[in-house]
Amino acid sequence: MRLISRWWGLWPAWTGYAAAGWSLIYGMLGLHWALGGTGYPFGPVDDAHRSGSVLEGTDVHVVAPVMAAVGLGGAVLGLAMARGHGRGTARKAMLVLAWAQAVSFALVIPDYFLIALVALAPLLLVFAVTGVPGAQDGIGDILYWHRVNLVILFVGGLLWAGAALAHQRRTSGKCVHCGRADRPPPRWTTPESARRWGRWAVWAACLAAAPYEITRLAWFFGYPLGIPESFLRMMQDTPGMLEAGLGFGIASLIGGVLTHGLVHRWGEVYPRWIWFKAGRRVPPALAVVPASVVAVVLVPAGLMNLRLDVEPSGWAITLPGLIFVAWGVALGAATLAYHLRRRGACRRCGRSTEPPAAPARPGRGVPVSAEG
Repeated sequence: MRLISRWWGLWPAWTGYAAAGWSLIYGMLGLHWALGGTGYPFGPVDDAHRSGSVLEGTDVHVVAPVMAAVGLGGAVLGLAMARGHGRGTARKAMLVLAWAQAVSFALVIPDYFLIALVALAPLLLVFAVTGVPGAQDGIGDILYWHRVNLVILFVGGLLWAGAALAHQRRTSGKCVHCGRADRPPPRWTTPESARRWGRWAVWAACLAAAPYEITRLAWFFGYPLGIPESFLRMMQDTPGMLEAGLGFGIASLIGGVLTHGLVHRWGEVYPRWIWFKAGRRVPPALAVVPASVVAVVLVPAGLMNLRLDVEPSGWAITLPGLIFVAWGVALGAATLAYHLRRRGACRRCGRSTEPPAAPARPGRGVPVSAEG
C-alpha cells in the first residue's frame, strides 16, 4: 500500500510518459484498422452489442486514419510535455491539444457504460465466479469489445488530463503537486471560501440527481411518470429491468447521503456509528478519489442522452439522464471544495492556502517596538 501511495505521489513525473505510451499504442491500433485490420471498435454490430458512443457506427475508412494521426501525434506531444518543453505560444498550443484529448477521450466519446461499470463493479466480480444470471451468455456478454474500448479511451483521457495539468503547472512556476505559487492564492481556494461554495455545490448535486431517482422509483411502483403506458408495460415484461432501475435509484440516494459528507463533520472524522473507526480522521483520498471518479463518469452518461431520439411523451427516458451533466459538474465542484479545505500545507513545496495572519495592532496584547 505504501508503494502504491508513493507511486501515486509521483504522478506529475510519469503521467506525460504514460499518456505518450497510451497514445502510441492506440495510434498503432488506428493504423492497423486504417490498413484493413479487424477489430474496429465502432464498426457495424448487432443491436445487443452496440455502444452509445458518439463514434458508434462510424466509417472505419474515415475515423481510423484520424485515430492513427491523433495517437501517433499524441505520443510525440506527451514526450515533449513530460520533458518540460514548450514556452510562449508553443506552450499554449500544447496545452490546448492535451486538454482537447483529455476532454474528448474521457467525456465526449464514452457513454453510460462507465457509470454502470462503477455501480455494478461488485456484482461483476461475483458474476465472474458464479456466472451471469438470466439470458446473458457470461461476463463477456457485458464486457464486450465495443464497451471495453470505451474504458480504454476513458483511461487515456485521464492520463492526458494528468499530463496537461502537470505541464501547465510546471511551465507556469507553480508546484506541480499542489498547484500553488509564491504569490497569494486566489480567495476562492481558501478553506473558508471553499466551505461556503462547497455547500452550494453539494445541494446542486443532490437536486440534479432527484429527477432520476423519482422517475425510477415511480416506474418500479407502476406509475408511468414521464413515459407512455406501453413503455412501462415493456419494462414490466422484461425480467429484471424495473429492479435494475430501482437499484440504480437507491444507489443514487445513497450517493446523495455520502455527498453531504463533503461538507459535514462526519466527512472528516469517522462518526460514532462507524464504531471500529469512531473518532479517527477520515483520509481525504477516501472521499476525493471515488467522488472524483463518479463526477467524471456522470458527464458522458448525460451527454449520451443528446443522441437519443425519444418522443416528447417519453421525456423521463432522457431528461433525467441529461441532467447527469449538471450532477457531475456539481459533484466535481463539491469534491474540489472538500479537497481545498483538507489538503493543508504541501509536503513538497511547503506552501499553504491559509491566509497569512494579520499584523498585530498596538494595544491588543502584543508588544510593539519603539522603532515601530
